[in-house]
Amino acid sequence: MNSTSYGADDSGLVWGYLFRSGEPRGELIDSAQAAAWLTAPEPTRSGFAWLHFNLSHGGAEPWLARHAVLPGTFFEMLKEGLHSTRIERFDQSLIAVVNDVRFEFSFEPSDLSTLWINVERTLVVTARRQPLRSVDRLRVAVNAGEAVRSTVDLLEHLLRYQADVLVGIVRDVTARVDDTEDDLLAGKLDHKRVKLGRLRRLLVRLQRLLAPEPAALFRLLQHPPAWASEIDIEELRASTEEFSVALRDMSALQERIKLLQEEIAAQVAEENNRSLFVLTVVTVMALPINIVAGLLGMNVGGIPLAQHAHGFWIVLGVIAGVTSLVAWWARRRARER
Repeated sequence: MNSTSYGADDSGLVWGYLFRSGEPRGELIDSAQAAAWLTAPEPTRSGFAWLHFNLSHGGAEPWLARHAVLPGTFFEMLKEGLHSTRIERFDQSLIAVVNDVRFEFSFEPSDLSTLWINVERTLVVTARRQPLRSVDRLRVAVNAGEAVRSTVDLLEHLLRYQADVLVGIVRDVTARVDDTEDDLLAGKLDHKRVKLGRLRRLLVRLQRLLAPEPAALFRLLQHPPAWASEIDIEELRASTEEFSVALRDMSALQERIKLLQEEIAAQVAEENNRSLFVLTVVTVMALPINIVAGLLGMNVGGIPLAQHAHGFWIVLGVIAGVTSLVAWWARRRARER
């Protein structure tokens, strides 16, 4: 199996690693080797395994049900399609639902997908429907020889990489907001409000999906599985704290975007009011000549100055005087505004 491929074999396995005790790096295994390792008696197993599946492949769930002894809750979560981030303990297993960004991330709220994780003492199973960034960064790190001490340590590494991806998104969004703010100060509105709205929706969706359930996480850290070491639990607690910091930065960025949206809305309203005022002034200035033209254009007798030699200029002077008076009034109002 090619370690750089994002596809899957006949069982839906995208990649698998076997971490043997005392060896510095994980060993790449295929589905046949994984099945043989899983069917071996647990006391004879050496180390632990990490299997990553593509749930879009029809053979993934049947293979897991046949070869991996996983809790029924894990399969129920897959069928229900739960997407809110959570890490909970079920008997001696840890089941996590983690949301991540896709490879083709284009700052759209739809560019998010879910990773389901089952962690036991000697086995980690991760499953997704779309290629995701964080889990692939973990794969690259394992290929590069990054040391992974245990299954909980592997989960902690994944959460750290996900926090790094989240921080990268916050930085990119911050850079875009900075550009929008500079354009706003320069008076270039363009369609910045629409772009800010899209970024704000993305951040809201990210925060809603990525924020773990505090109660479940607290229960897990207070009552971890018996096979989890103290150092693993402490590092898991540290990774969740880093994740919380990234989420707080995201909340602050949302407030900043909200203030920019309000400022842009105020400027748009001001421009609309100014345009409406100019249109009103022009309409009022044209009103005298329209009234006079309407009156003098009636085809009836008795029209004043109809026989006067300078009647046209007299009427024109009256119209010009009234229009000048209206223009003076409008200019005075504009200065007061």
